[in-house]
This record gives sequence, C-alpha cells and structure tokens, in this order.
Amino acid sequence: MRSMKIAVINGSHRGKKGNTNIMVTAFLKGAAEAGAEVVTIFLSEKKIDYCKACKACWFQNPGKCVIEDDMADIVDLIKDADIRVFATPLYFDNISSLLKVFMDRMMVTVSPYWGKDSEEECRHLTTGISPQLVMIANCGYPERSHFQVISHWIKRHARNLNTEVIAEIYASQGALLGIKESEVGTIVSQYLKALETAGREIATNKKLTAETMTRLEQKFIPDEIYIQEVKKYVDGMLGAAR
Repeated sequence: MRSMKIAVINGSHRGKKGNTNIMVTAFLKGAAEAGAEVVTIFLSEKKIDYCKACKACWFQNPGKCVIEDDMADIVDLIKDADIRVFATPLYFDNISSLLKVFMDRMMVTVSPYWGKDSEEECRHLTTGISPQLVMIANCGYPERSHFQVISHWIKRHARNLNTEVIAEIYASQGALLGIKESEVGTIVSQYLKALETAGREIATNKKLTAETMTRLEQKFIPDEIYIQEVKKYVDGMLGAAR
C-alpha cells in the first residue's frame, strides 16, 4: 500500500531561511514520523515565469505549457500528492507574489470546461481526484484577523478544484518564530511541537483535533509587549542604517 504523500509549496521569498520554513519543517517532521512521504518545493529556488494567459495549454497542446521553465517539473513532482500544502508569509494582506505566480501557472492542470456545483456556482470541471489542501501562513502583525484574505482565498481555490481545505494554520507574531532563547524561545518551542502534532494528525486522520487547533491559535506574548519590541527593532535597524 502506498504511503500518503504530502507536498508543500513554499512561497516565501526567503526560502529555507524564512519563518515560513520554520513552520513547515515542524509540520512535516510530524507528518514524516506518522509515515507520510513528504516533499517541499521552494519557489524562491525555481524559475517560474508569469502566465501569458494564451490558453495554449487548453486548446493547442492540452496539458502542456508553452513556457519552458521549472513549472513542468514541479507539476510532475506534486501531481500524485494526496495532500497539497500551501505555505506563505503574509504580503500586504495576501499570499506572496511567488505563490500567486505559481497558482496562475497551475491553469495547465485544469479543464477549460465549466459547470455548476451543488450550490449553483460555476467551477472548472477538472477530471481526476484533486488533493486535499492545507494552508500555512505567518505574519508580522499580532492579530490573526490579518489572515482573512488568505483564508477566503484557499477556500475559493478548493471550491474551484472540487476539493476541501482540511486545515488552516496561521501564526501571528511571526517575527518571533526564530527565537530559541529566553522564555519566548520556550513558548515558540512548544508551538513548534504543536505543529509537529498537527503534521502527525493530518498524515494520520486528515484533520486536526480541537486541542491541537487551540494550541496553534495561542499567541507567543501579549500584543502590547510585542508591538513595543517590534518598534525597538525597527528603531535599531533604522539607526544602524544612518
């Protein structure tokens, strides 16, 4: 029996050095421990050009894009994934530009035909089984409300592909994810352990328990302290640049 395959599309411009990768690494550690096959694509390391909207992949050479870059190899790598994870930092209230360009190029994988779903809204009539989706994101702001657009986007994407979102994992105060020392480091470490648990639960049951979701929604430090510390950091960076 084939093991579950989880493919992560990491849209962080900082790639392996980003806070997004800290979250993904912990999540995939738990998933791998549960027996899943895991793979991560760092879009920052790939050459992916903008979609030309020529639709040649629909009408002239179905399933093949006219642009010759790394996209075809990525599609081939993730096409058999049972679960697809999109990971991104928050950029001006939305997903990163790297992830958006990637998503536009995924047009090559969908059908040009439309049809209405059970709620009488049109979507692509893509054949085959679409992977279930997980969304992972972090932001520098202290409030979770900043993820509203991303949350809406991933649900719309799932609907268009006739699949479902099985987990959304959002970390506010993302600037603290790399801290390892002090009391804050201990709290972050506990959060990363919760992410490992999330990975195991998704690989095992394709859903998160209420307890794990609660752990993942807890903030690292009070907003007031976080805002003060961010201001000190910005002041320090601006001072060093003078």
